[in-house]
Formats: sequence, structure tokens, C-alpha cells
Amino acid sequence: MDAAHPQHNPVIACGWIKRGEEHEVPTNTGRQRVNINGAIDLERLEPVVRFDDTINADSTIALFEQLERANLVATWIYVICDNAPYYRSRLVQEYLKTSRIKLVFLPPYAPNLNLIERLWKFFKKEILYNRYFETFAEFKAACAAFFADPGRYHRELRSLLTENFEIVSE
Repeated sequence: MDAAHPQHNPVIACGWIKRGEEHEVPTNTGRQRVNINGAIDLERLEPVVRFDDTINADSTIALFEQLERANLVATWIYVICDNAPYYRSRLVQEYLKTSRIKLVFLPPYAPNLNLIERLWKFFKKEILYNRYFETFAEFKAACAAFFADPGRYHRELRSLLTENFEIVSE
């Protein structure tokens, strides 16, 4: 589980421009962003996401409720997350007392261990890199469309979201 906050601005990832030529890159004014709070089921490679005004304890609890509805037969739902303050908030801790969700906190400064970070990177590559969205509504719709049909990216996600890690000694 983690949150992403893509901004409504072009993300120039790469490009080729012939020497001596100029290429205008359209851009937007303002700093509107989409707040996406999500988790991914590693067995089925199905993300559960929410688009919220802000990511806080309330939006986290709403995500937990979605996860519980999506996993009705599970006795326990283990959610791996970072150490964001809202995951440890009093409201979230109270909710977890009667929830089937059990949080597993990653060590500090170890985002590489949270597989959803790879999903966010893939999402940005597919939807945001080298693309221009004239309006914020178009930008938000493109973000939502990515998560509307995750099966279309199943092959790519299967190779990216692997639980196999190689330990590298110093």
C-alpha cells in the first residue's frame, strides 16, 4: 500500500531532437495533482485504488474498507506499507482494532521493498511520460483509465511485481 501524487504537468522522460532544431514542449500553468491511494494484490495483480482530495487517516481507512470488501473470504489481510504518519495515526489504529487488516511496516528508507512503488513507476511511464494533457479533467481521466482495466498490463506487471529479491553483500 502506498500513495502517489502525479502533477498535471508534462513529464519529459526522453526524446530526440535533431541538432540545430528546436522543439516546443507544451506545458500547463498551476500545480494541480491527483492523489491516488492504493494497494495491489500480488497474486492477482489487481490494484485497489482511490482518488482522494488528500491522503490522510480518513482516506486510508476508506482504502482499508475497499480492501476488506474486495477480500470477503480472507480471514486476515496483510498490508505492507511504509511509515507514513497517517498509517500510525490514532484514527487508523482504532480502526485496525476491529478490522481484518494487519499492517506490516517496512524499514525506514526502504521504498525498494514496497512493490507498489514499481506499479507507480510503471503507471507514470505508461500514462504520464512524454504526454501533454490540456485540461486537468483529461489528465485525471487518463490516470483513472489506467486503473480501470489493469488486466491489459498483466504481462508487464507480472515481470515487474515479483517477490524475488536478490541479497547483495557488501
